[in-house]
Amino acid sequence: MHVGTQFKARNDDDYRVFAQLGVNHICGFPPGHPKNWTVENLESYREKVESFGLHLDFIPLPLNSHEISEAENPNIMLGRSPERDREIEVIQTIIRNCSEAGIPAVKYNLTLLGVVSTDREMWRGGSNSRAFRYANAVQEPPLTISGPTNAEMMWERIDYFIQQVVPVADENKIRMALHPHDPGMPSPEGFRGVDRVLGSVEGLKKFVDLHPSRFHGLNFCQGTVAEMLENPGEEIFDVIRYFGERDKIFNVHFRNIRGGFLDFVETYIDDGDVDMQKCVEVYNEIGYPYMLMPDHVPYMSGENSEMVGFSYTYGYIKGLIDSISTAT
Repeated sequence: MHVGTQFKARNDDDYRVFAQLGVNHICGFPPGHPKNWTVENLESYREKVESFGLHLDFIPLPLNSHEISEAENPNIMLGRSPERDREIEVIQTIIRNCSEAGIPAVKYNLTLLGVVSTDREMWRGGSNSRAFRYANAVQEPPLTISGPTNAEMMWERIDYFIQQVVPVADENKIRMALHPHDPGMPSPEGFRGVDRVLGSVEGLKKFVDLHPSRFHGLNFCQGTVAEMLENPGEEIFDVIRYFGERDKIFNVHFRNIRGGFLDFVETYIDDGDVDMQKCVEVYNEIGYPYMLMPDHVPYMSGENSEMVGFSYTYGYIKGLIDSISTAT
């Protein structure tokens, strides 16, 4: 278990900063269009990352967390054939190329709504942070371009993708880590006509059972999972154990929140409702071997506020991991 980052390097100095901070494992973003991610291009990018003393543990597939109207490969979640089959072929090719290029894992989203938020809120010392207050959300927002999409439709599209892609990942020994729907919504009514089937713990359990491959698992966003729970400060530990004991956690977005289902604000790592030290103890207990990384941090003051916020979080995570090592 080690600290990691998915902060997108803006220039070579950011790679140097990661190394200087001891953040030696990253989810990196290869340059160029994903259709041009040949073996040679991916291998060249991995070698560049390694030249800074870093390990390239993940790259993202072109299946991002945006609303479907802004998706790179929208037909996979719109369920449109034969267009989705052509998009799936792009994903399969990237997985094969990652294997040949020495990149061991990919992360991805299968979403129609993207990340849903309400107005940002003030937090510690005048910083501000992402929040979601269902009571403040637009009560009759427009549908997505998918139109009304119930659970059966969502599961058909998700399962179709999994059955086409996971065997390729299995053959090439590439871990595929899915991000949950952020945030969860009431079911079956959902939000904007969409039932968010990957926005509950039961939905994630069903997802990991879709295919028996050991390369099929989760980009376990602890913050997002906490948002699914009525009492995350008490419930999150058993959820970590459930997926961790089944070796289905391939990456952790290590984020804290204040609140719970349908009513929360993202916090600094040290001032939310979840005991993050106890979480690290649970990850250690289950033998989790991969990255703990921040995904979001509050917006801070100053010229380089985002990197400052992430750097604070990296150090905090390193301290938590070191405390486990010292204790054992």
